[in-house]
Amino acid sequence: MLENLAETQYTVHDLIRGRWSPRAFSNRTVERDKLLSLLEASRWAASSYNEQPWSLIVATQDQPSEYARLLSCLVEFNQSWAQSAPVLMLSVAKLHFDRNGKENRHAFHDVGAAASNLATQAIALDLFVHQMAGFDAQKARTQFSIPDGYEPVAMIAIGYLGHPQTLPEALQAQELAPRTRKALTEFVFTGAWDQASDLVID
Repeated sequence: MLENLAETQYTVHDLIRGRWSPRAFSNRTVERDKLLSLLEASRWAASSYNEQPWSLIVATQDQPSEYARLLSCLVEFNQSWAQSAPVLMLSVAKLHFDRNGKENRHAFHDVGAAASNLATQAIALDLFVHQMAGFDAQKARTQFSIPDGYEPVAMIAIGYLGHPQTLPEALQAQELAPRTRKALTEFVFTGAWDQASDLVID
């Protein structure tokens, strides 16, 4: 397996260091019990008022017609590499609370939390997840009869890691490039906006 561990400034769990978003996937089938573990991990994410405003539309390559429908919602660039992933998903947010019918402005946050749980559990099982914004939300809504009050959020490719050499040359370079992140001083503030917290200033 290609190791692409994050070079963190401070100590974090290896499951977090090891999480990244490859584009090269193996054609190895994801076992049903592992896929169920990922879905169970998403189920136990925190959410506002425990509303759990996420739904997941899932297809595997063992379901060719359903897989093709999900794949067709991706933009052409993402289709070019995601078609090798054995599992595709679409996350969907419910935009209003069941408890009172009011707008749930935290719905997208909570769907993201569920997806993050799923991605972390994947690393624990030697699986990888690549989430994608590049898809046609309206086409997804039509393809899967997603009702009003729900919003497609992201497409998700899942599988075992493949060889970067299977990707076009430009994508190979991205696959092997060092991972980078903003410094803590760029987004952790105290006192006022854009004022770096003393906590993160060495």
